[in-house]
Order: sequence, then C-alpha cells, then structure tokens
Amino acid sequence: VQLVESGGGLVQPGGSLKLSCAVSGFNSGDAKMMWARQVPEKGREWIASIFRDGGSYYADRVKGRFTISRDNAENTVYLQMDNLERADTGVYLCALLDRDAEYWGQGTQVTVSS
Repeated sequence: VQLVESGGGLVQPGGSLKLSCAVSGFNSGDAKMMWARQVPEKGREWIASIFRDGGSYYADRVKGRFTISRDNAENTVYLQMDNLERADTGVYLCALLDRDAEYWGQGTQVTVSS
C-alpha cells in the first residue's frame, strides 16, 4: 500500500490550497481515510477523517475552513483548505486505516506566511 501526498506549498494567510493523496495497492473507498498535520513542537495532530459511507469529521480548529473528500474512481482523497492561518503551517500527511493496519504517506509541506 502506498500513499503519496501532493499540493502543498507557500500561501499567504487567508489563501487556499487543495491537497491530494493518491492511493495505490488498496481500494481507498473500502477504508477510513484521514489527514493529519505534523509540526516539530507539537507532534502529529489529527485534522479530518472520511469514512466509507462518505461521512466526515473535523478537528474543531479547522471546522468550517477545511473540507475532506474522496474520489473512489481516482483512488484519491483530497483536503481543501480555505482561509488558511499561520497556525496551519506544517507537514500534512494522509493515512489509510483498515482494521488494525495503518498506512501513512510521506507528507507535503504547507507554509502559511506573508
């Protein structure tokens, strides 16, 4: 199973980015998928999850600004990030959870700065 994130970059506060997580070796539509953010001083922070039925949940700090979605035909999960804040800076990783197994990508850097 391989997960590859893309779409990160440098953006000004208030801007938007859309991250992608391309999955291979597993049908992501059959698994729970999630996004997390890694920062050196805080460790790994959960951001959002999407379930097989399409239901989604968000951390309070991103609710109303971020949207997680999936395209099962493309075997890809997305994270639309709007109204970005400096505090959103970090490495964003996606994960696939299947029963007791977890698979993580390498992450994509998001930097919010003016």
